[in-house]
Amino acid sequence: MYAEDIASRSLGITIEGVGPGRATARMTVRDDMLNGHAIGHGGFVFLLADTAFAFACNTYDERTVAAGCDIEFLSPARSGDVLTATAVERIRRGRSGLYDVTVRRPDGEVVAELRGRSRAIGGALLGDR
Repeated sequence: MYAEDIASRSLGITIEGVGPGRATARMTVRDDMLNGHAIGHGGFVFLLADTAFAFACNTYDERTVAAGCDIEFLSPARSGDVLTATAVERIRRGRSGLYDVTVRRPDGEVVAELRGRSRAIGGALLGDR
């Protein structure tokens, strides 16, 4: 799946770990990811969290997509910060799942919390075709 994820790869996001219902992704905040307040743009923080969410909910060999997400931005990210997003499955029933993702700065402070709702759409993962 990572090989096909051009968006995540182009931002330098790496996948640090994947297991059933969980995943960890990492990204360094670059100067071109800052907003007009010189802090990490929320869209990039969201993309990092969404990437971890995507890998966590696709650990069951069935194509799964986001049905919806909510994010809370809790503290700013700065240029040079290495952000880590950790996704954990809360429940999976039928074709639906619920996942929580925490994005942290290197000092451990939480930058954002994302809650994602997944939906299995069937079919093999891209790498399995």
